[in-house]
Amino acid sequence: MRKVRAGVVGIGRMGEYHVGVLSEMQDVDVAGVVDVDPKRREAIQNTFGATAYADCKDLIGKVDLAVVAVPTNMHYPIAKQLLNNGIHVLLEKPCANDLNHARELFKLAQDKGLTLHIGHIERFNGAVQELHKIVETPIFVECKRMGPFTERIKDDGVVLDIMIHDIDIILNLIKSKVTTTHVLGASVFSEKDDLVSAQLEFENGCIANIVASRASQNKIRTLSVTQKDSFVVLDYTDQEIYVHRKSSSEHQMSKGSLRYKQESLVERIFVHKDNPLKLELQHFIDCAKNGSPRNVAVNDELYSLEIALDILDQFNNKRNK
Repeated sequence: MRKVRAGVVGIGRMGEYHVGVLSEMQDVDVAGVVDVDPKRREAIQNTFGATAYADCKDLIGKVDLAVVAVPTNMHYPIAKQLLNNGIHVLLEKPCANDLNHARELFKLAQDKGLTLHIGHIERFNGAVQELHKIVETPIFVECKRMGPFTERIKDDGVVLDIMIHDIDIILNLIKSKVTTTHVLGASVFSEKDDLVSAQLEFENGCIANIVASRASQNKIRTLSVTQKDSFVVLDYTDQEIYVHRKSSSEHQMSKGSLRYKQESLVERIFVHKDNPLKLELQHFIDCAKNGSPRNVAVNDELYSLEIALDILDQFNNKRNK
């Protein structure tokens, strides 16, 4: 059986991860990698033995599918070129920085019978998949994705770089339309959005608070969900979930002060831990090769991007006043 021929366009940090995982898959042949930087091309070629090119057009006719991990402003033209030449595409998030460009790419993929998958890796985090089994009627959702500033990411601010993960997960959890968005933020180390707090109100009454920061010295990746009968905490880094349920509470009076004591039952949910990137690539290849259904509908993909771009617009409008 012929191996699937894969290419990777953009072999920086994320692109190299893709090359590494693809090269370990028995049914995949990494037929080519692309980067404008000759040093990166040489490094990846020496490490993985993949043929390296300077232009993505060199992949045409040589690959069945390609991962695109270039700066966001290049997503649209590169993905369009690959799709137009019959190549299935995994496009790292965000799909594009323009909603109409994203719509056009999905329409192009549909018309040509190709798979366009957006690289929301957290969907394949085992803890996130378990979370969907636990959360039924969320009242309040809070996400924190914080860490130190890095010079590596210059193309996007925190909204399109990291907050978009939480927007995507929240929308899939709550399954309701956003009615109101409140945004506060600051540019700390760059001209971009380095710190953003967004509060979303939904048609079903749920509220979500999302904080994304690259101005924090401590790395935090958490999501918590308040339901009537439970409080669920997810730690992305450790892929752990804890469910808190109230078992008893009482008031204690002592020397003029009221003390409140609460005991809760804490459940630790078993999470099957695997490499999320490997799972994502396996899903993409299965969709491309076998026509398997995508894990998220196109309209949901576009809605996540729409909300993220709206938050970014509000940040930019307030900053430019």
